[in-house]
Amino acid sequence: MERFKWLGHTWVLLFLLVATVAVGAMFGPLQKQIEGPLLDMIWTGGAAVDRLAQMSAEQRTAHFWGTVLTDTAYPLAYGGLFIGLALRFGRGRDWLAWPAFIVIIVDLVENTVQALALSETVNLLTAKTILTPLKFLLFAVAALIAIYLLAWAVGAKIADMREKS
Repeated sequence: MERFKWLGHTWVLLFLLVATVAVGAMFGPLQKQIEGPLLDMIWTGGAAVDRLAQMSAEQRTAHFWGTVLTDTAYPLAYGGLFIGLALRFGRGRDWLAWPAFIVIIVDLVENTVQALALSETVNLLTAKTILTPLKFLLFAVAALIAIYLLAWAVGAKIADMREKS
C-alpha cells in the first residue's frame, strides 16, 4: 500500500473529489440520450439483456462511448478518492482501502462486459447478476469507510482545537 500513499495528499484528494462529481454529472445527459436507464443501474443479466434489446443502434453507440470513456473514469475517480481517504485517515490500517481497490476492478470488469455487449462483440450480460450487486456492495462499504474516517478526523481536529483554546 505504500506506493499508493500519494492518493492521500490533500491536493490529490481535492482533485479526485472534483473529478468524481464532474464525471458523475455526465451520467444524467447520457441517460437522457439513451432514453432510459444505463446498463450500470440494472442489477440482473436478464434485465440488462432486455434493456439492450430496447435500444436503437444510435443509443447503443452513445451508451458504448459513455461506458468506455465516462464510466471508465468514474471508478478511477471515486475509487481513488476512497483509497486516498482510507490511507490518509486510517491510521496505518491500510486494509481499510481494500474495498475501494476491489470495487474499481469489479466496476471496470462490469464496464467491459457492457461495452462488449453494446458493441455486439459478445453478450456476457448475464455476469451482471453477480458483478452489479457486488459493485454496489463494495461501493457502499468503501464509501462508509471513507465517510467514517473523514468524520473521525474532523471530530479529532475539532477536539484538538477546543483543547488548545
